[in-house]
Amino acid sequence: MEVLSRSEWTARAAAHRARLAPYVEPHLARRGARVKHPVNDFLFTYYSYRPAQLLRWHPGFGVVLSEAPEYAELRGYSNGTVSPEFLTDKRLLVETLLKLLRATAGRDGNFGCFGLHEWAMVYGLTPEQVRHADWPLRLGAAGTDRVVESHRIACSHFDAYRFFTPPAAPLNTLSPRSDDRAAFEQPGCLHGNMDLYKHAFRLSPLISSDLVADCFELAWEIRTMDMRAAPYDLAELGLDPIRIETAAGKQEYAAAQRAFAERAAPLRARLIVECERLLSEVSRAPSHR
Repeated sequence: MEVLSRSEWTARAAAHRARLAPYVEPHLARRGARVKHPVNDFLFTYYSYRPAQLLRWHPGFGVVLSEAPEYAELRGYSNGTVSPEFLTDKRLLVETLLKLLRATAGRDGNFGCFGLHEWAMVYGLTPEQVRHADWPLRLGAAGTDRVVESHRIACSHFDAYRFFTPPAAPLNTLSPRSDDRAAFEQPGCLHGNMDLYKHAFRLSPLISSDLVADCFELAWEIRTMDMRAAPYDLAELGLDPIRIETAAGKQEYAAAQRAFAERAAPLRARLIVECERLLSEVSRAPSHR
């Protein structure tokens, strides 16, 4: 096992906190003031990882932190390191994530969806009924509905599809379910690439928080692009729309989507390597059952 002195690990923990504080602190300030941000609050409200958890650094399984009483009571830790028993308990999670990550990585990306999932989430609703009701629809309700009706909807991501309005759901050419994600996830999907952050923090503290932070920052940028292509008018937030209802907008969207897929691929590969490493370790880890 690698052993980090207190000076070494506290420096890395401080650097991690400083890296993520510019994202976390404005969110906490907005939350205290009861002000909502439809873009920058998403990663903190949609996902279950709390700001305090994101700010805390973990070295990952196989590293011992010297003189680390701060970690003594944290879940999974024993004697300054993540315990083999905790790893054994998480074996099913690691196996499930590895299956999903490998399936996604082995599939061709779809770059023709044009972010219509966000439009399908407001299809047939009045302006008062939409999720971000404080922000107007750029084309109005009728114009938004026409965009949905005039396009082929092909959303492969269950956690986006499940938020389609009832009249929009039958328009999707795919029918992903919560129990068959590995059969549908593909590397061009914005939400699938955002979910690399979710996969990373679900593996915490078994993997380094440096990888969690890398996935978080990519997800942050993807969310911004996702909402620029959404039907909302977010000009007051300084977000220029990607007008996916036009040919030029579709080109812009697909190019950005490809760029994000290229950036997500090495992060997915790193998560696969970590899952494989953990499963190789779990075979040697004692069970406490």
